Amino acid sequence: MRPVHTALAVLVAAVWGFNFVVIEIGLDHFPPLLLSALRFLVAALPAVFLVGRPKVAWKWILAVGAALGIAKFGLLFTGMDAGMPAGLSSLVLQAQAVFTAVLAAFVLRERPGRVRVAGMAVALAGIAVAAADGGTSGPVLGFVLVVAAAACWGVSNVLTRKAAPPDALNFMVWVCVVPVLPLLALSLLLEGPERDLAALRALDWSGAAVLGYVAWVSTVFGFGAWGYLLRRYPASSVAPFSLLVPVFGMSSAALVLGEPVSGMRWLAAVLLVGGVALTSLASAPGGRTASAPGARTAPAPEARAASAPEPAGAARPAP
Repeated sequence: MRPVHTALAVLVAAVWGFNFVVIEIGLDHFPPLLLSALRFLVAALPAVFLVGRPKVAWKWILAVGAALGIAKFGLLFTGMDAGMPAGLSSLVLQAQAVFTAVLAAFVLRERPGRVRVAGMAVALAGIAVAAADGGTSGPVLGFVLVVAAAACWGVSNVLTRKAAPPDALNFMVWVCVVPVLPLLALSLLLEGPERDLAALRALDWSGAAVLGYVAWVSTVFGFGAWGYLLRRYPASSVAPFSLLVPVFGMSSAALVLGEPVSGMRWLAAVLLVGGVALTSLASAPGGRTASAPGARTAPAPEARAASAPEPAGAARPAP
């Protein structure tokens, strides 16, 4: 990759990592489900009028919107609101790669090789260490909800691979439309109209800046830049930069929010990120490998869709 494009990939990872800190701040302004709904609303408007018509069947947009927007981010934001630390959330959410590989084996009949199985085992060990560390510093419920969010992300990854969207940004903008009304309904039901109205009436520049960052910077810019890189380079050259997301997430949470980073958490980070790297970058079944880094041929739509991570929602990622 050219140096300017390498810098862009690192910038996107930094944007997605810092997104967890922004969400942590946002949860001081909004209930979690309302914040998630507003995030998708602001991301979808006015972008939905600028990207053109959907380029895949509506069934895939609805399915991914439900798995990613409603389930993943609803669970993630609720888990963080329950006390899951921002930095730890950015790390644990990377378990999505393990869930994706397991689901792909059953749904897509992708038989994982030995290296990928070893990577999943290492990543699961990292989750176990993170659970042990999180159990001493935060509520168990928050940890469980974020792990469940990672599983839902895995479901959305498999659905996205089935959809094989030719334009990642177009697909993501239309996916952002789907969760808005369901999340608003869930917020009214579970968080209450009084709490929602109070949050909206108290909206200030800080709250507006949070919405602007998680919607436009993390989602629109992040996915737009990531899609641009994936159109120019093989997925095998771009995808590894997503492993920097928890590094930026944990570092920015420590610097901005003062979250402590214990030795166990660093051990969990090494195991989880290393395991995800093995799981994600292992050769494809049958001995086929990805194109050589630096090649200018664009990856297949399936590869582009599968390798693009969701803006880390997003933590108290975005994604």
